[in-house]
Amino acid sequence: MLNYTITAHSAKGGEAHGVANNGAVRFDASVSGQDGLPNPTELLLTALAACMLKNVERFSEILKFDYETADIEIYGVRNDSPPFISEITYTLTITSDMEERTKDLLHRNILKFGTITNTLARSTQLNGTLKTTYQQ
Repeated sequence: MLNYTITAHSAKGGEAHGVANNGAVRFDASVSGQDGLPNPTELLLTALAACMLKNVERFSEILKFDYETADIEIYGVRNDSPPFISEITYTLTITSDMEERTKDLLHRNILKFGTITNTLARSTQLNGTLKTTYQQ
């Protein structure tokens, strides 16, 4: 079992930051929103993206495929009352010439072994696709 600890701080007005592993992330904790800083929901979706992209890297070594880039676009739907994320949809695009079988296995493994992916899949609808493109 792994344990995680972060610290966070907010000043009056809502500019905040969190610290994990000696890295800081600035975010908006204000009531009205601050331009240029992600809000907590956007941080949650960013954590999902980070989890999936980390697993692309991890499984590229395990499944022995090469890739040039991996990009993800995530769309979240927020329910108003009570507020919660009711649905998350993603498109993960990898620049690679991996075989279709490898692509399918990679997608299953990303969903099966991602900590954030598993956590969110247990609390909301999580749907998405993995596409490959290859440019020579």
